[in-house]
Amino acid sequence: QIHLVESGGGLVQPGDSLRLTCVASGGSVISWALGWFRQTPGQEREFVASISWTGLNTDYADSVKGRFTISRNTADSAIFLQMNNLQTEDTAIYYCAALKPQVGWPVRPEYQYLGQGTQVTVSS
Repeated sequence: QIHLVESGGGLVQPGDSLRLTCVASGGSVISWALGWFRQTPGQEREFVASISWTGLNTDYADSVKGRFTISRNTADSAIFLQMNNLQTEDTAIYYCAALKPQVGWPVRPEYQYLGQGTQVTVSS
């Protein structure tokens, strides 16, 4: 069982930045690929970004490439999502996830564990 706790969401204006943090615990979390998903009301949850257990490999949804950066601190099993140049369409609940174990990279964006989520609202 992997336990994931997100923080760092909030209300910002278009063009601003936010940094989300997720602290993972339980099991052999250090060996899991982790990532971020987001969801808006009435929409399916969508993949945002993922990072390998080594922190050396990353993957991004096309909609956030060049604006968002995922990183990992293996020492304390934390991952981060630096979000720059936020737009209104980035408004969503952002969830931290432990991805299903797979061979190779990038992995399919399928999560096995999900955190409770943190709200990000971008509005002028």
